[in-house]
Amino acid sequence: MLGRRLYTTAARFVTSAKPTNGFVGAIGNTPLMRINSLSNETGCEILGKAEFMNPGGSVKDRAALFVVEDAERRGLIQPGGTIVEGTAGNTGIGLAHVCRAKGYKCIIYMPNTQSQEKIDLLKMLGADVRPVPAVAFDNPENYNHQARRCAELLENAVWTNQFDNTANRQAHIETTGPEIWAQTGGKIDGFTCATGTAGTFAGTTRFLKDVSGGRVKSFAADPPGSIIYSYVKSRGKEMIRGGSSITEGIGQGRITENLRPDIHLVDDALKIPDSDTIRMLYRLLDEEGIYLGASSALNVAAAYEMAKMMGPGNTIVTILCDGAYRYQSRLFSKKWLESKELVGAIPEHLKKYIVLA
Repeated sequence: MLGRRLYTTAARFVTSAKPTNGFVGAIGNTPLMRINSLSNETGCEILGKAEFMNPGGSVKDRAALFVVEDAERRGLIQPGGTIVEGTAGNTGIGLAHVCRAKGYKCIIYMPNTQSQEKIDLLKMLGADVRPVPAVAFDNPENYNHQARRCAELLENAVWTNQFDNTANRQAHIETTGPEIWAQTGGKIDGFTCATGTAGTFAGTTRFLKDVSGGRVKSFAADPPGSIIYSYVKSRGKEMIRGGSSITEGIGQGRITENLRPDIHLVDDALKIPDSDTIRMLYRLLDEEGIYLGASSALNVAAAYEMAKMMGPGNTIVTILCDGAYRYQSRLFSKKWLESKELVGAIPEHLKKYIVLA
């Protein structure tokens, strides 16, 4: 009897999926998680696409695979070549994984404002990491321009250009959007997430708009210091930047080529202050047991606002980009939170999670 009970229990966890073809084959098909506390509070179904469960730990695994395979199809890189990219972190990590799996070298230029955890992980994956001063895109020393120049000087190398390479957007038209549609059985009313390259937001929006005949609403979520909110709200008449944010890899000072073809599909925009982001991050840890990075917490805060705007009975989906372990030395540090004047934004009963000095 014991053996039969053990067999029955184990069978509940067995799926029909076959083994994947290595790291590359494991990218995508992530779970869609109900955020129980927020769903119960709002009367909506608030769902998060658990992209931190990709093999490289973030949504950017999808873009990394598509931009590399696009370069291969176009004959831009040959075996043993070098992939070069400018990235705030997660695309670089995805690229480093894909390069290891495919036998390419990897060079990553990134702003020197990024977390040490990201830099260390890139180095452990064998990437040549080159932190450079964080300057605006129109400055020739911006990390993206430095990456492009580096690739141009090397033999058998390609700059994957994640911000304006629409293979990034295509990844989400072909994978993320269809997965969300299938996982909700087509019962989705709204989608929201932040933009960096805008590949995830634009590609997913494009698929969901097309497959639903325009029914699914799309709201851009934006941190302080980004122009997307003002651009959407003014229908392209304003690009107001002001301020800065604790989030990494999201927010934008221009309309990327990944976003440009689909910007007219965006129904509205939500500006999420850092205080709301950090409060949601700690709330999700406490109430849901989900350990998320700031960009993910911003996305959930936006989904929460979208649910309240659209009203009970709607299903809202967002992106859980990555986990907090890539940012823990900041997000759970009392000293760092005090330097950003965010300790006061965290409710008293949640301050027990501030465990680092």
